[in-house]
Amino acid sequence: MNEGFVNVQGVKIYYQERGQGAPLVLLMGFGADGNTWEKHVAVYEQYFRCILIDNRGVGKSDAPDGPYTTRMMAADTLAVMEHLKIEKASVAGISMGGAIAQELVLLAPQRILSLVLISTWPVFNNYAKTIYRNLKKLRVTSEPNDFMELLQLWIFAPPYYEHHLAELEDGQREARDNTAPQSRSGFEGQLEACIHHNTVDRLKLIEVPTLITIGLMDIFTPPAFSNVLHKGIKNSELVDFPTGGHVHHWEDLERFNKVTLEFLQKNHE
Repeated sequence: MNEGFVNVQGVKIYYQERGQGAPLVLLMGFGADGNTWEKHVAVYEQYFRCILIDNRGVGKSDAPDGPYTTRMMAADTLAVMEHLKIEKASVAGISMGGAIAQELVLLAPQRILSLVLISTWPVFNNYAKTIYRNLKKLRVTSEPNDFMELLQLWIFAPPYYEHHLAELEDGQREARDNTAPQSRSGFEGQLEACIHHNTVDRLKLIEVPTLITIGLMDIFTPPAFSNVLHKGIKNSELVDFPTGGHVHHWEDLERFNKVTLEFLQKNHE
């Protein structure tokens, strides 16, 4: 594994490289660092040179005062590609990472081979904006384990709770015992980027092969958001996970890895 930092106008952005082959940039959602890709990159790295990025505001990257924008974080990603001398890459993004990926392909269309957009959106309605603003308030007033339980209720679908309750409770304990949680500036900066993301009128400019995956039981970024992406990005493919929520990529890991790997291998040249 290779790792390092890129300085983007005074902000240090951390990256890891794993595997060999055609470059694949992996962008995670808010509050999560690049390591959260572990169960996916374990498969992807057998076929691709994977670049895992800690978005500004989380992990080993700097967390300057916000607000941030998804376009700003797309520029961070492009700077990592420049540093690693990556001319072209496929890009996969989960949730906020998918929003960043949209801005990245719009910023540098000639540099992107294909897109995988997972549980993401082109623009929030007022309901979604209110959810994210509420999360900012509740994180300040809640114990970390309670806040993690709340997030889990938003992002996991009910069927997952029937057989994985112990794992979810482990996640709550890990949040309680975390000695280096995401900073408030990083968390709130990332949420502002989510709230203000808007590519609706520019989706028609995205021309690279695009796979969109959705959990039909996602209440956090509902399927309607992905349907707008699918309609706006010409020739995009949409794959649904009927019993999955916002994190269908974990809930149905084996199928998700298979579907996304097949798409990426088909469109990596």
